[in-house]
Amino acid sequence: MESQDERTIRVFGEEAFASLQSHCVLLVGLGGVGGYVAEALVRGGIKHLKLVDHDVISLSNLNRQIIATHSVIGMKKTEAVKKRLLDIRPDCQIETYDCFYLPDQIPEGLFDSCDYIVDAVDTMTAKIDLVMQSEKRNIPLLSCMGTGNKIHPEMLKIADIYQTEMCPVCKVMRRELKKRHIQSLKVLFSPEKTVKTGTRTPGSVSFVPSVAGLMIAGEVILDFLK
Repeated sequence: MESQDERTIRVFGEEAFASLQSHCVLLVGLGGVGGYVAEALVRGGIKHLKLVDHDVISLSNLNRQIIATHSVIGMKKTEAVKKRLLDIRPDCQIETYDCFYLPDQIPEGLFDSCDYIVDAVDTMTAKIDLVMQSEKRNIPLLSCMGTGNKIHPEMLKIADIYQTEMCPVCKVMRRELKKRHIQSLKVLFSPEKTVKTGTRTPGSVSFVPSVAGLMIAGEVILDFLK
């Protein structure tokens, strides 16, 4: 019988895979994108994750979030994700922080031992502060831009923030990062023109945030293997 990681090791090699398992990733946001990031990282070999989110699973999450099922509605996302990840890889270390990421209320030790930061949050203040923390602490960061009101996952790209176009979130981030003299930021974005829904709350589909999350997880793992 093959081991859990046998087929991954065939691709990466034993030495590279062993190195991959030593890394720690801080993931902020466990929604439509973040849930897929977490699962793909753990299935891919990452054994230490720090998870930050304050939401609970609701009925409206069922259309796009991998952790959302009827049996866990009302459960804290951090708890649901941790339970699922430990079921996939029982020997992994999952640290949870049931809180909103706020620049003036960062949990003690949050960035300790982290080798990579993934930003999968919606609020601009959190996204900008994560960039500043990344710069300050010299920890690589990959930031997810907007995936709402998009229907073409094949248009998703990973690029530098200053090479992005069409995305409203990217536009705000470029402006704010220029003010702070940040010269580069790796992001996942889509140049697709957003679908107009007539509401302030973005719409979403099952197959765009999921692809975004998988792409981010893949980029993190490949960065570790470089």
